[in-house]
Amino acid sequence: MSIRAALLALFLSGQAMAQTQQPLSAIDWLDTATELLPGTVLLEPPVTDTGSQPDIQVSPLEALSPPLGLVDGSATGLPVDLWLKSDPSRLADLIAHVPVKSNPSMQRLLFTLLLTEARSPTHTAARDALLMARLDRLMQLGAADPTQSLVQLAGPTDTQERFKRWFDATLLTGDEDRSCTALIAHPYLSRDYSAQIFCKARRGDWSSAALMLEAAHALEVLPIAQLDLLDRFLSPEMFEGAAYLPQPENPDPLTFRLFEAIGERLPTTSLPRAYANADLRDIAGWKAQIEAAERLTRIGALTPNHLLGLYTERTAAASGAVWDRVSAVQQFESALDSGNPEAISNALTNVWEQMESVGLQVPFAELFAEQLVPVSLPDPDSENLRWRVLLLSHLYEDAAQTVPNGPESNSFLAALATGTPERMLSPSPMADAIAEGFAWAAPIPSDIQAMLDDERLGEAILEAMQLFAYGARGNLVDLTAAIAVFRHVGLEDTARRAALQLLILKGA
Repeated sequence: MSIRAALLALFLSGQAMAQTQQPLSAIDWLDTATELLPGTVLLEPPVTDTGSQPDIQVSPLEALSPPLGLVDGSATGLPVDLWLKSDPSRLADLIAHVPVKSNPSMQRLLFTLLLTEARSPTHTAARDALLMARLDRLMQLGAADPTQSLVQLAGPTDTQERFKRWFDATLLTGDEDRSCTALIAHPYLSRDYSAQIFCKARRGDWSSAALMLEAAHALEVLPIAQLDLLDRFLSPEMFEGAAYLPQPENPDPLTFRLFEAIGERLPTTSLPRAYANADLRDIAGWKAQIEAAERLTRIGALTPNHLLGLYTERTAAASGAVWDRVSAVQQFESALDSGNPEAISNALTNVWEQMESVGLQVPFAELFAEQLVPVSLPDPDSENLRWRVLLLSHLYEDAAQTVPNGPESNSFLAALATGTPERMLSPSPMADAIAEGFAWAAPIPSDIQAMLDDERLGEAILEAMQLFAYGARGNLVDLTAAIAVFRHVGLEDTARRAALQLLILKGA
């Protein structure tokens, strides 16, 4: 018998023995799950139009899948049957492609939809298709921690597809020991030799990892580049002084971690957003941590407080780019502490320019709005800026009670913040379209109304988000329709804040 055949027989027998074991079931994530959320989940209370007792619907227990999510529906205001009557393939397509990049309120709403507790369609394949769509979009947004928590709640070792999402997420959060333990106990969860070798080495079984790598060489089951990388990972002493390996263009999370392990860490700036999570760990430098936090905060995948903590961790090491933002934030905090209106005015103008340069105006507003409420600035431009910062925060309704002298659009923004923009003259065509969406007779698109009539609420909200994105790009009819839908389904806060952000950030 050849060595190649012997090695193959050895590993096939090992796989067969492993497959007789039961999948893991106990997941101890519940105590810390709430700490892992991105902090942008919409917490609007449930809304009802009447005081009458709701109709009671009865369904066979076996026909309902258990609700799955990280945030209770009583907190988000969304029903547990959010997705139940929609076509899973259509939902998966909408979840994957609805654009939210340029509007923090739309980001917040999407996170809410993805993380709220809700039932999936009862068919097993459909249920997993929706789960995979939720996990993939969370990862695309950069929310690796919620991705890990959600798949752990669903059962990460139930299928190979679930395990793959779990394994990738843990590699980026630094929690790979948990997924590696599961893989070693149940090798059938992944057919990737690289993952098996990595996990055996991580758990201290170097001899098995080396034997498996030899088998991979003999059987030629991995690309040459991957074999070279694993050789250096398992035997670093043999490659001291060797030239660096070529950097891959599209590494998967495991390849990324292997390069990190051999001391040839890949920069994350050109990689998908989820890889920025790896730079939040202490092993990355301060500059890399700040840039990663900015990238994740901009899309809503990280709390602004985390970014503020990094901004104020120490004194800026140099000037330019990220260091200018660090200095501006620290100077602004010092000015607020001093209580000097002139110092606050100057610091606010400077820090706002820095936040604009990286698209972090709304996170900045959320961080400092409460401290800016009692302040009155002597410079009219700075006072107008202070007021608009408040409008971009959760305090927008309170700010609307006092309108500073400034552009004519201020009166319209104040009316919009109170939900009555039709009271004031619209300063632009986009503002006019927004006002029409707040009119009591604003029509709902017929296709979305049909979804609502069929109790396909989640699908209807995603469609409205699509319309809002089209409207923000200039299709004003769609903008009016989107706002009308949000208000019709009780998302009043979302409608107002999204419209305010659109007008203020775009200067429309």
